[in-house]
Amino acid sequence: MDQTVGIMGMPGVGFFGMLLIGVLAGYVAERAMNRDHGLFTNILVGIAGSFVGGTLAGVLGLNYQGFAGNLIVAIAGAVLLLWIFGRARQRGVN
Repeated sequence: MDQTVGIMGMPGVGFFGMLLIGVLAGYVAERAMNRDHGLFTNILVGIAGSFVGGTLAGVLGLNYQGFAGNLIVAIAGAVLLLWIFGRARQRGVN
């Protein structure tokens, strides 16, 4: 099943599904990384994480479909983003 997805889309999920995945992924990543953000930041981190996770999954040749697949990829990408920004912030302080 080859499905073309635009830059602001996820395979098997519509626009509102993407927002819901963004909220959930941002929240899970926030809790996993022991951070404290608001709802809007969680949405942004989750959507950016889904882009990063989806890109990495594509590079690694991993296939994912539907809500659950997109959620897992988005959580992984969001955790990676928060980790990278946390490391960069620590280096800026030292």
